Formats: sequence, structure tokens, C-alpha cells
Amino acid sequence: MTQPEPVGEPPLLTTAELPDGVRVPVRALRAPAPERFLPSGSGPAPGPPPAPAVLILPAMGTPARFYRRFARHLHDEGLTVLTADLRGQGEAATPRATGRGARDHGYRTHDHGYRTLVEEDLPAVLRAVRAELGPEPPLYLLGHSLGGQLCLLYAALGAGPAVDGVALVASGSVWFRAYGPLRAPGLLLGEVLIAATATVLGRWPGARLGFGGNQPKGVMRDWAHQGLTGRYAARGATLDYEAALAALELPVLAVSVEHDTLAPASALDHLLGKVPRARLTRRHYTAREAGVRLDHFAWTRAGGPLAKQVAAWATAEERPERGRAARG
Repeated sequence: MTQPEPVGEPPLLTTAELPDGVRVPVRALRAPAPERFLPSGSGPAPGPPPAPAVLILPAMGTPARFYRRFARHLHDEGLTVLTADLRGQGEAATPRATGRGARDHGYRTHDHGYRTLVEEDLPAVLRAVRAELGPEPPLYLLGHSLGGQLCLLYAALGAGPAVDGVALVASGSVWFRAYGPLRAPGLLLGEVLIAATATVLGRWPGARLGFGGNQPKGVMRDWAHQGLTGRYAARGATLDYEAALAALELPVLAVSVEHDTLAPASALDHLLGKVPRARLTRRHYTAREAGVRLDHFAWTRAGGPLAKQVAAWATAEERPERGRAARG
């Protein structure tokens, strides 16, 4: 079998500085600018709008570079594609996050969790992106696994620059009951043990234990809380996350993936039940479409057909009347 050619890093677009000084590189594959000049060359003329931009948010413990191939598939479909790491991961990992004995994994305190990610970090990244792209291109978030949950929360809370829609791929709630009677007991036990371990150690050594990558305890406790209760209620948050989700009216593309045992369709169903007012488009990505067997991660390496679906959705959606300046 012929091995696929290696895919290089997209060019650096900008570096976002988070409120506590952590720096997050944002990489981009930019779509060509549309022609907007009169034939005489005398000046700009009305023309097609700029291509939509899509920011990919990774799964828990997964570096942004893991999505390079899928990013190029999206770019081949005419989109501007951006990638950025969650703090403590990939290029956003600080020496303290990666060094032996590091305890905070890129967070200034061990209690930083979902609130930090969706109310502080993502607004800073989106402001940096808008500063580079300008106000015109429609901007969508595409999240994988935990990244999808964070995308929905960010879009619902309105804590930073507005986005025009959210795409979820291989994502879903981690509520244990959403996984069915056979898997629910094991998931319940796992979530309890993970939260307890992170609390006792002050961190989650996921790289060593084989799940979720290295994380601060706050992220894992928020993750486990949602898994045990079915509700989003981040520690330290003053906003009502569940109420914000229930009021979300943006377009949402939700894609389940065949043979995905970590985010099965039932888990996606539970997550989508939280956004009843969203303009929902539902898809299921199959091995037949991809040409290879799929799972929670394999779709990123065989995402050409899926990228066509994402691009068609993003370009077809009408943009809402924006109050971007007020929220940026």
C-alpha cells in the first residue's frame, strides 16, 4: 500500500496572547481573495464575498497539528482554515506543561477548567483571528470531541467575537447514561476515578495513563461533572451554560462517525438536545464514503468527502445580521 505524503504545518497567521500571558500560535491556510475590481482597473467593484473561514478546535489532549491533513482538505474546497491548540497542548504547551514533574499543564492554577477555555482563551484567540482576517469573512468553529463541546459553549455564551455557526465532528456529551445500559456502568466508574485521581494529584497525567493527554485537574473535574450529571456547569463560572445553550440559534452541523465508540450517535443526540433552537444539519460519515475504516480519530486522515460536506454547509448558510462589534 502506498503511504500518504507527509503534510507540513500551515503557515503562521498570528499568535494570540491569553489573559494570563500564555501564547497560542494560530496557523492558517487562506483562501484566495475574490476579484473585486472593474475591468478597467479603476477601482473596487461589487463582487463575491470572501470565503468562509473555519477554526478547528482539537479533541482533549490532541495537538492541532493532528488535523493538518483535514485542514488541507477543507482548504482544497475553497475555505480559509485555521488551527490553534488548546492551552497546555501542542504549540500552546509551556515548559511547565511539558517538563517532568510539571503540575499545571499550561494553566496558572490547577483549578482552571472549562470556564477558562470558553470565557477567556477562545475569546482571545477569536479576537486575534478577526484582527488578521477583518470583519468580512464568515467565521465558523469546527470542533472534534471535547473541542466540539467547547465550540458550542463559546458560541452560546457570547463571551467574545461572534461566530456564524458551529460544526461538530465525532463529538458529543460524555453523560454516562447517553452510552446505553451496557457501557454506562463502566463509563460512570471511569469518570469518578478520573475526577478523583486529578483531584488527589492536582493534575491528570493522561499521557502516561493513555487517555486525554496531560490536563490540569480543573479540566478533568469539569469533564467528569458533565459526564456524571449530564449538565455543563463549570467551576467558577457565573454564567448559566445550560440556559445559554438552550437559547443558541446559530447553524449547527453535527457529524457522527461510523465505528466511533468514544462519541457514538447517542452521545451526540444528548448534546444536540441542549440546543433545540439551533438550525441543525445532521450527517453521518461512513467508511464507505471515506474509503477506509473509521473511528474517533481515523476520520481526520480520510476526510476528503467530509470536507466537501463541511464546505457546502458553510457556503450555503446565510449569515445572520451581526452585532459583531458589540461582542468583540
